[in-house]
Amino acid sequence: SALVMPLSCLIGSECAYTLFIVAIYWITEALPLAVSALLPAVMFPLFGIMASKQVASAYFKDFHLLLTGVICLATSIEKWNLHKRIALKMVMLVGVNPAWLTLGFMISCAFLSMWLSNTSTAAMVMPIVEAVAQQIINAEAEVDTIEITYVNGATNPALELDGMHICTGFLREGIPEPRPTPPEPGRKYRNQRDHMICKVMCLCVAYSSTIGGLTTITGTSTNLIFAEQFNTRYPGCQCINFGSWFILSIPITIIILLLSWVWLQWLFLGFRKSAREQASAQVIADEYKRLGPISYPEIATLVLFVAMALLWFTRDPGFIPGWSSLFPTYPGFATDSTAALVVGLLFFIIPGKTLSRTSNGKNKFQSCMPWEIAILVGGGFALADGCEVSNLSAWIGITEVASNPATITIFLPILAPLAEAIHVNPLYILIPTTLCTSFAFLLPVANPPNAIVFSYGHLKVIDMVKAGLGVNIIGVAVVMLAVMTWAVPLFKLQQYPTWAPVLSPVNGTGP
Repeated sequence: SALVMPLSCLIGSECAYTLFIVAIYWITEALPLAVSALLPAVMFPLFGIMASKQVASAYFKDFHLLLTGVICLATSIEKWNLHKRIALKMVMLVGVNPAWLTLGFMISCAFLSMWLSNTSTAAMVMPIVEAVAQQIINAEAEVDTIEITYVNGATNPALELDGMHICTGFLREGIPEPRPTPPEPGRKYRNQRDHMICKVMCLCVAYSSTIGGLTTITGTSTNLIFAEQFNTRYPGCQCINFGSWFILSIPITIIILLLSWVWLQWLFLGFRKSAREQASAQVIADEYKRLGPISYPEIATLVLFVAMALLWFTRDPGFIPGWSSLFPTYPGFATDSTAALVVGLLFFIIPGKTLSRTSNGKNKFQSCMPWEIAILVGGGFALADGCEVSNLSAWIGITEVASNPATITIFLPILAPLAEAIHVNPLYILIPTTLCTSFAFLLPVANPPNAIVFSYGHLKVIDMVKAGLGVNIIGVAVVMLAVMTWAVPLFKLQQYPTWAPVLSPVNGTGP
């Protein structure tokens, strides 16, 4: 046993070294992110942490199948301009002010993630957010162009809004139209403000998808693991259920959501009101009219879009049996990726127009597939597995690199006996631990929503680190406020409960 401990410590330190190296490369982006994500596949076998076969299996998991199905949906949405119709309609309803649009998207994502998985929510909303950002930027560009041509005494009636594709996650086909005020050569955006709009809208989707999941027991895997382990350890407690958790968490979600919105606006955009909002709104309205009536391919895509959301929602909602209960022999076999792939296959089966190809002859789906982000997420999974195998996660809980379910699974069995030993209500410690485990906002690999929005190419790692640090601090502060105030009467945290075991004091001076 004297040799086991030093060997365990050595493996843990080697895993920590690998983690440190990969984190440095990700933050500095000295190498492409996907290339840096392959380092665990090289270093773990050499250090004896994991066999090469084990590491390789971490690079393709259930998430990648979900991503494949969602990419099929997003490609069809982009191909038939459904995202543009939805985006223009939403901008017409809410207005072109990026601050209010961001808040609207955050509320929508948070509500959806209460019932859908955080990953599904981010994947479903992000194409619409991307299109909204594009339309706002294009509208302002056209207003600028109109003002310039008016000052110069010239007009350009043939000017089309859809020509400039500044901020989009997928390739666009067709003959390019005249572009109003294009960005300078070598630049993706007209100016810094355009880039900031894309950044803040991407981050609002990632963070609100995670924040909304806190609200319900079924909203995140960490909440489910907590409920399962808590009810198993304390069968006499009937205080943790869907309703009580919702009452506890809904104020937490609302406060964190609003403060995070203020933080993101202050960090990237500020609250300045654009003088061109009214003119931009008119441009948006005119562009929506030019779309004409909704077409058959748009309707078919919208139906499949809704079908995927319904399949995600009804698979296992928690408070009622879902469609997965139709297969009782194989519980837990069907996941959100199963539903995503079913709908994804239907896009190739349901007749429509012939799938077009890009100019180089490659299928559009292949060109849209974010292979780099798939490898990046795989590297995050490999690091999480390495932290568990080497017991590094038992030394330090790093939820930014170790998976949230792994972190909560490690800490709950440790903290519950600790609460009993110090004669404190276990919920007083376990509730904030469960909620704070979901606060993984710093890195693209911290959770799937971060990875999805990062794949659109508007963010750097340092952007997510700066924004995520503030959201982490806000989240922890709000959770501690909740535990100190309204959670006390809700769960009677001020007294040691009867359903928890009473440990006999140990006196070493006795006979």
